[in-house]
Amino acid sequence: MTVPSPVQLALIQNRLDEIARQMATVMVRTARSTVLSLSHDFSCFVSDADGAIISQADGCPIHTGCGGLSVKALLAAFPDDVNEGDVFLMNDPYVAGGNHLADWVVVRPAFHDGCRIGFTCNRAHQSDIGGGAAGTFNPKATEIWHEGIRLPPLKLYRRGEVTEDLWQLLLLNCRTPDLIDGDLRAMVGSTEIGKDRLEAIARDLGVDQAKACFRGILDHGERMARTCIADMPDGTYHGEDWTLNDCFEEIATPVRVAVTVSGDSVHVDFEGTGPQMKGFKNSSVANTQSAVYMAIKSFFDAPLPHNEGVFRPITIAMPLGSAVNPRPPAPTSNGTIVIAQHIIHAVWQALGEADPDLACAGWGRSVHPTMSGHTPETDHRYIVFHFQTMPGGGALKGRDGFASVGHLSALGGLTIPNIEPYEQLYPITFERQELRCDAAGPGEYRGGPGIDYAVTMQEPCTMHFRSEGIGPPSGFGANAGGEGEGGFMEVTETSGDHDLPPPFSTRHYGPCTYHALSPGGGGWGDPLQRPVELVLDDVLGGIVSREKAREIYGVVMLEDGRTVDAESTAHLRGHTIAAQ
Repeated sequence: MTVPSPVQLALIQNRLDEIARQMATVMVRTARSTVLSLSHDFSCFVSDADGAIISQADGCPIHTGCGGLSVKALLAAFPDDVNEGDVFLMNDPYVAGGNHLADWVVVRPAFHDGCRIGFTCNRAHQSDIGGGAAGTFNPKATEIWHEGIRLPPLKLYRRGEVTEDLWQLLLLNCRTPDLIDGDLRAMVGSTEIGKDRLEAIARDLGVDQAKACFRGILDHGERMARTCIADMPDGTYHGEDWTLNDCFEEIATPVRVAVTVSGDSVHVDFEGTGPQMKGFKNSSVANTQSAVYMAIKSFFDAPLPHNEGVFRPITIAMPLGSAVNPRPPAPTSNGTIVIAQHIIHAVWQALGEADPDLACAGWGRSVHPTMSGHTPETDHRYIVFHFQTMPGGGALKGRDGFASVGHLSALGGLTIPNIEPYEQLYPITFERQELRCDAAGPGEYRGGPGIDYAVTMQEPCTMHFRSEGIGPPSGFGANAGGEGEGGFMEVTETSGDHDLPPPFSTRHYGPCTYHALSPGGGGWGDPLQRPVELVLDDVLGGIVSREKAREIYGVVMLEDGRTVDAESTAHLRGHTIAAQ
């Protein structure tokens, strides 16, 4: 074995990242449910032989930041029983390193010359896992057993042979066995492709050199992260975000952090965070860990590598019994979406105090239901995830917020699917999906505006709402930027009945139209510093009205609605403006 050179480490990191991406390609092309094949609500990652993540280049950060905990859980459960051809399955937040029950983790070991060199993994959100609500999210859950089947580390395959009784048990405990069957096979297949390519690295380099490279890239990730942290001023910085209900009552729960920067390390302390909640918003240890890692890694603009070494300088204190570290059997299924965003926002606010130039404005929160029903002709059960009504992202220095983007915890890794396949697969018709006007948080760089969305359900259906973004603004502004507008939703049945469902509730409807306004993201910087030509583009694009252009941005339009009044704009802004 030789000491790996920087060139060799770079090549191996790129090769590992490509393995994760190849696994994802296999998954998208073979998975059956739309939540995976169209929305990419899964993540593929690779670990070393001890469970340290050496590549998390694919998918959603909320899945992969905690991925090593799942691998370590199976190693603890099967300390001397990990063999070639084995495939493991798990999901539980309390005993298996899971973030929430819907995300099943398939893990496959890789060997060369009889020596274990690592694991290839796929964490994927299942279409249904039983429990009290079709589609994995139960707004009425008060304990984890209401949310679905719990899986400790289990052997799905033993030395290449499927554990058939376990497979049948899984299919029996969900409402969509045809989807689960296909999706599980896709997950298993993706890890096999990854395993073959990981083993190829060991064949090319030899086991000892491959392991040396894995250690080297983790050490390199740590050094890069420490360099970024060392550039920040030492001190303790604070941030907080709030959830205003526990799914049943208006009980405000804070997520508070004290982020201490000391030299080249960071300590994140959640002391002062509210107690665990009655409803399903709680964040498991794995979920909290992932959210913190994602918030810190995404804050820096350096190209940090996609491995667990980056997280070594970070320590986290999570009070037991709090919303970020609940005691079992607290439900956690909406923790990946709701509480994870509060955690990220709080950490971003604290880091923004330390380095305002890198401050991140807040993203809008989610406003959408999971819908279920069946077609009368065939009695076929279906489940629809309304990802098309995603909120606007927050702005950064140098970039406007994304117009409409998957949950903050996915950081763009969740894909908003096209409407055409949905209309072919489900009894629904899309009426509208357009950018909102005057909902984007104003700023030198404005937030994303969010979506005005309407869809008609042609058959009776049940909707499970998980809409933290309803009501007040959720995308906070940064560095004098403004907050984005809050969200709204309503349902109008064909019969004429009109409903304003609570943010976390279950409702049964006949044929109806669901209408939602997703929240806008926050803006960054003084709106009066936004270039006039960009404000004009926003007005012409319907994202900012003429009235708000004048009131907030100091840009006055002529009567034709397409030309800037340079003299009036200069008066409002206090400097000369060229005619646009």
